Amino acid sequence: QVQLVESGGGLVQPGGSLRLSCAASRFTLDYRAIGWFRQAPGKEREGVSCISRSDGSAYYADSVKGRFTISRDNTKNTVYLQMNSLKPEDTAVYYCATAKGLGPTPLCGTGGHFWGQGTQVTVSS
Repeated sequence: QVQLVESGGGLVQPGGSLRLSCAASRFTLDYRAIGWFRQAPGKEREGVSCISRSDGSAYYADSVKGRFTISRDNTKNTVYLQMNSLKPEDTAVYYCATAKGLGPTPLCGTGGHFWGQGTQVTVSS
C-alpha cells in the first residue's frame, strides 16, 4: 500500500515561511491526486491544498489562497507545500494524504485513504 512521509515542519514567527515535503512510495497511477490537510487542537481537519498528479491543477482552501503554493515532482513522487506569510492560526499538525480515483477538489473535500504521520507547524512569536 501507499506510504507517505512528511517533513519540513517547525517553529516560525508570524509572517515567516516554511516548506513541507511529502515523499510517497508504492504510488501507482490509480492515485490521481495528493494533498495536504491540517488539524489544530479542538478543530476539525481541514483540506488545505490538493494537486493533480497529471496536470498540476490544484485546489486551495480559502484560508490559504495567495499564501500557500502546492507543487509536485513526479520523478521523485514528492509533493511540496510552500507556506508564506504564516499566521498563528496556521498552527496545526499537517498531514499529506491520497486516495484512489479522486481528483484534487474531492480529495481535499473528503480526505484520503492513506495518510502520513504528520508534521507539526507552529507559528508563534
